[in-house]
Amino acid sequence: MFLKNLSLINYKNFDSLKLTFDPKINCFVGSNGIGKTNILDAIYHLSFGKSYFNPVGSQNIKHGEDFFVIDGEFEKDGRQEKIVCSLKRGIKKVIKRNGKTYERFSDHIGFLPLVIISPADRDLITEGSDARRKFVDSVISQSDKQYLQALINYNKVLMQRNSLLKYFAVNHTFNATTLSVYNEQLDQYGSLVFKKREAFLKTFIPIFKEQYTAISAAAEEVSLTYDSKLLQTPLSELLTNSLEKDKALQYTSVGIHKDDLSFEISGHPIKKFGSQGQQKSFLIALKLAQFNFIKKEAKTTPILLLDDIFDKLDEHRVAQIVHLVDDESFGQIFISDTHAERTEKVVKTIHQSYKIFKL
Repeated sequence: MFLKNLSLINYKNFDSLKLTFDPKINCFVGSNGIGKTNILDAIYHLSFGKSYFNPVGSQNIKHGEDFFVIDGEFEKDGRQEKIVCSLKRGIKKVIKRNGKTYERFSDHIGFLPLVIISPADRDLITEGSDARRKFVDSVISQSDKQYLQALINYNKVLMQRNSLLKYFAVNHTFNATTLSVYNEQLDQYGSLVFKKREAFLKTFIPIFKEQYTAISAAAEEVSLTYDSKLLQTPLSELLTNSLEKDKALQYTSVGIHKDDLSFEISGHPIKKFGSQGQQKSFLIALKLAQFNFIKKEAKTTPILLLDDIFDKLDEHRVAQIVHLVDDESFGQIFISDTHAERTEKVVKTIHQSYKIFKL
């Protein structure tokens, strides 16, 4: 699978842009703020129906304009696939495949597998558990429709249960029967999501460790562990035990929406004890493991977006990454960098065809 052509209208800083790509390696070079990352984000948009960097759709429309259109032509399994994503202010976003509008955005997820590696990924280490859950959800959802639907249903029921808890507090009332209906639904969807997360991480963690060893030349020992109260107690029991606390807080304090991942290096939290280079290697290993997992599950080679990944990495780690992608197991790769000479030097060591776009 690869992206042949991309057309942008009023997307972020571009009023109009048309590009034709190499099926293997494509590099965007230029100074900061010129729009390199925005092109990568447009490609991400075509795969996920949203921006990687700014989920508020209207904020991706070029300043002073009323709409944006992203148009991509892909080749997948020998077929031409045209994906158009458009948004007009005040109107719901539209995603079309070969002229037909998707009724549900979730139906599109996984059709064009894609992995992005970006400096923004540092949020996985520095921010709260929400960022890490979203990472896990994104990886599993690209190849498991049942998981994605269960997650969507869980979040809907969670909002309804939270609204009910607020209603109880405001009106000084309580209805155990109504609450039990939401508890049963949360248990049904949440337990399925938990089991799939647990199974996914058993497969994913060894792949991640293998990737980190390849990037760091086994210089450090890293670990990734799944933190969930459901590992010890069923969700139905957790919900029953937390009832008084939930009534006081007016929201649901337990469940899969509280799950987290622990990232450690040499037995210590990487957030506190990892250098910038170690943290970046950790994140790249996570994303390359994501790439390998999705490729295996989806039976399609994902597109790989590398946004400014050569920044803050020493030459040895860059060389290791280049060695990893200099392989037929990788498909189409998009790279952004501020240094044209550095980029060309790197891609010349990869024995694949390439194009360099100077913005």
